[in-house]
Amino acid sequence: MKFSHLPVLLEETISGLEIKPHGIYVDGTAGGGGHSSQILKKLTSGMLYSIDRDPDAIATVTERFKDEPCSTIVRGRFGDMKELLSELGVYKVDGVLLDIGVSSHQLDTPERGFSFHEDAPLDMRMSQQGESARDLVNNLPYGEIARILSTYGEEKFASSIARNIVKAREEKPIETTLELAEIIKASVPQKVRREGPPARQSFQALRIAVNDEFGELERGLDSAFEMLSSGGRLAVITFHSIEDRIVKQGMAKWAEGCICPKDFPVCVCGNKPKVKIITRKPITATEEELELNQRSRSAKLRICEKI
Repeated sequence: MKFSHLPVLLEETISGLEIKPHGIYVDGTAGGGGHSSQILKKLTSGMLYSIDRDPDAIATVTERFKDEPCSTIVRGRFGDMKELLSELGVYKVDGVLLDIGVSSHQLDTPERGFSFHEDAPLDMRMSQQGESARDLVNNLPYGEIARILSTYGEEKFASSIARNIVKAREEKPIETTLELAEIIKASVPQKVRREGPPARQSFQALRIAVNDEFGELERGLDSAFEMLSSGGRLAVITFHSIEDRIVKQGMAKWAEGCICPKDFPVCVCGNKPKVKIITRKPITATEEELELNQRSRSAKLRICEKI
């Protein structure tokens, strides 16, 4: 098995972390080890903890970094990094990287059920455990399916798609990716079909729901903030507008100073900024990177430093 994933915004991320040779770092989304490998190149006596919930990713980085003395591989969710690392006796770190979303390997391996381009079991589980996309589309009520498609996928035709999913499953369970893709295709106007694959947003929404990606991101941000030492940096790459908003608002809240009403003559709240925002605007892919990797088009990198 080969877990292939081209890391996005690689140079910008590694530079933004300002890695110390003796520091302790966390790659919360190890994937194929693209970002992790570059962090390891900068370490001499430090340690990198590469975390992933996907067993395929864990197998890949375990083999890839088996001869790296500064590498420790941890299977689990990055939202649980505080608990995972405390079990290893690690309570403070100098930097955390989170590369949010689905990996190239997950998208390009048909049997994982993430893609609507090839027929496969309707799965989408990053951890390969728990409820699958098949479970959601066959068991959730109409209203919840419509909410997921609308909220997570920003799908304009969520109601129509949800209605047709419920109708189709009354005849037989929806089992495969192409079955679902055909239902979605039949649920949108002809004009929308001509603009590109109409299943893209719905598949994204179901994937986010299956893996609780927004909840995981919020837990991961909180865990990372708690673990960072003074001067430590958090770098987060997102690919979805809601994810970017969660990161932007989270960092802005940490960076907020006095919250007293403006008419107060002196501060009585005592609130002080807890981080310094390094990226006032998100860093995006260069034209050169876009030519090499179209999946980097929606990527946004935000970085903050704990005070």
